[in-house]
Amino acid sequence: MTQTPTTTPTEGSSPRPSPAGAAWTDKELADPHARADKADRVRSMFAAIAQSYDLNNRVHSLGRDQAWRREAVRAASVKPGDEVLDCACGTGDLTLAFAKTPAKSVIGLDFTAEMLEIARQKTDRADTPGRSPGPMVRYLQGDAQNLPFEDHSFNVLSIAFGIRNVQEPTRALREFYRVLRPEGRLVVLEFDRPKLAPIRWCNDFYCGWVMPRTATLLSRDRSGAYRYLPKSVGAFMTSEELAAAIEGVGFGPVSQRRMTFGVCVRSLATRPG
Repeated sequence: MTQTPTTTPTEGSSPRPSPAGAAWTDKELADPHARADKADRVRSMFAAIAQSYDLNNRVHSLGRDQAWRREAVRAASVKPGDEVLDCACGTGDLTLAFAKTPAKSVIGLDFTAEMLEIARQKTDRADTPGRSPGPMVRYLQGDAQNLPFEDHSFNVLSIAFGIRNVQEPTRALREFYRVLRPEGRLVVLEFDRPKLAPIRWCNDFYCGWVMPRTATLLSRDRSGAYRYLPKSVGAFMTSEELAAAIEGVGFGPVSQRRMTFGVCVRSLATRPG
């Protein structure tokens, strides 16, 4: 679920050290998306929490994160022979969910090498003897804002909880449009604030006070990752603004589904034929 700029995509390489970014301060977290060094900070942050990332996802989503990913796969309507790109794939949970479809191939792309190493290990464990043959799965280190693929390369493109982490989300959306084939589907999972006030207040308290403390304890993180994550949601586009941005780069009308009281929103759009 991370994305930051890079220059050369790599496959199957060992992790290279991420830059040691300073921890986020309260002043910087007032609008983390406005920082010129956001990319390097996000990469360093996700490298620091890679080993505990899956555990924190399960614990702090109360187990709902996997259900959200299943909804993304369902909405994508993967057909036999489809080629799928999962951007900001992180540790590969959504990539592996797509690997259970009749797709021809699935590529997971992320910038943070430490996250990709975990994704590869999980995929190797899933590829056990006796398992029914599925789509070819591979991972690449790369940038959502400068995808290393030809135009019209994919039938489905997904990004789960990563669009808010790119330096320029609109630039990434243009890249998504470019590499999708006509009638290709874009699926975006992203957090939002619930519309119903009592639920919104509870969610704000949980995400703003409880989760940063407990997640930091579990991960022993010093990068400020779990202070950045809730702040990055509050400072990012609303689901309505995200839909407008998707349509603004050329996609057809966006269909959205709010899940878990509106904590997570699935957006689905099609590139016109």
